[in-house]
Amino acid sequence: MDDILKKIGLQGILPVATVEDEKKAAMLAQTLRECGLTSFEVTFRTQAAARVIERITANSPQMLVGAGTIISVDQVRIAIDAGARFIVSPGFNPKVVEYCISNAIPVVPGITTPTEIQYALEYGLDAVKFFPAEACGGLQYLKAIAAPFRNLQFIPTGGIDQSMLLSYLRFPGVLACAGSWMVNPEMIEAGQFEKIAALSRQAVTTMLGFELRHIGMNSPSPDEALNIAHQIEKIFQLIPQDTNGSIFVGTQFEVLKRHYLGTHGHIAITTNFIERAIAYLSLKGIGIKPETKSEKNGKLSTVYLDLEIGGFAIHLVQV
Repeated sequence: MDDILKKIGLQGILPVATVEDEKKAAMLAQTLRECGLTSFEVTFRTQAAARVIERITANSPQMLVGAGTIISVDQVRIAIDAGARFIVSPGFNPKVVEYCISNAIPVVPGITTPTEIQYALEYGLDAVKFFPAEACGGLQYLKAIAAPFRNLQFIPTGGIDQSMLLSYLRFPGVLACAGSWMVNPEMIEAGQFEKIAALSRQAVTTMLGFELRHIGMNSPSPDEALNIAHQIEKIFQLIPQDTNGSIFVGTQFEVLKRHYLGTHGHIAITTNFIERAIAYLSLKGIGIKPETKSEKNGKLSTVYLDLEIGGFAIHLVQV
């Protein structure tokens, strides 16, 4: 898969912005970046679209900006000249797709039927836009038409909002969800960037779903670990369960039988999407300890971050 599509997939949420005033472009890009969204789509529904993309790429070169609602090859040329890095179309236009492929431009055409999906596969595409998602039957319809096409990824958009974000993203066939609910055109036009920030943070928070799983405590020996576990059991009436390297007391506490990462121990945080969580945290300058990675069924399941908080290492866990 193209690196740009991989980046969109790791972000998970693709804001779709319709901007009438190019003077709002820089602030919009800054707001989205601060919320952990460094890729977004600017629709060609306004006269200012190309100038908006030009401003963003000039002021925020780290942002990955695509052009949406592209319906002709001429628009593709204009968008790419303005700095767009990928193209999104509402429907499947063979001329647009062919031009993009021949010029090595990532393109995500719109589809609603199995026939259009087969066209996409004939062109060797990795991802398509499922539009208009909710009007066409939503997630259940997408699951039905996607079933025979396991090698194609979908970016659903159209009628999707905060309430249905997770259900779409949990479907393995979905690369990312696109939508305008956090970048409503009226909010952009009114300069309501605090509201845009609040909605964008809420979307990212919902997607990642960070929650406390347990507290891990280091101990110098198996005997001391057992002693600590018994203390916790006596106080909180939780049942200890011995494992090879540690003793769990209930689900809330883990007592390690040796000193491991963290001055005092670790804090385990669950997330809905561990790879997306890693990508999000990297924007904050927080990396991982690759040697601590563990997998389950061939997929990353746990990893430690490369920082301590209050003497505790941080441990990400995929739920």
